[in-house]
Amino acid sequence: MGQQVKEVMTAGPITLDRDASLAEAARVMRDRGIGDVIVVEGDDAAGIVTDRDIVIRGVAEGADPNRTRLGQVVSGDLTSVAPDDPVERAIELMREKAVRRLPVLEGGKPVGVVSLGDLAIQQDEGSVLADISVAPDDR
Repeated sequence: MGQQVKEVMTAGPITLDRDASLAEAARVMRDRGIGDVIVVEGDDAAGIVTDRDIVIRGVAEGADPNRTRLGQVVSGDLTSVAPDDPVERAIELMREKAVRRLPVLEGGKPVGVVSLGDLAIQQDEGSVLADISVAPDDR
């Protein structure tokens, strides 16, 4: 049997309520050295917002980052995996949906994120993507 998502994911994902501002999400991403936050409604995942989403769907459209809420830029169709899913399923979904990160949900609750970088490290520790993924952030 192959690896499971829980063996490669980054546990303890950062979550923000859908009413949080784009500016708040950007500060959290900067301070934590991450590129995404999982958007929640209560305890359940409602979507994922990346640094790119903030720029493309928010700032580039003229939105005020202090007034615009994550719920206004989050993708409505959340693609996710479960911790016990095979890694191959995560790879398949990333290819199919053209995404770089997948929330890992257990009973609708976020427990991790699996990224292209996580998969690169697992598949080939010597790859350029793996090197970039383990490098310290550039703050």
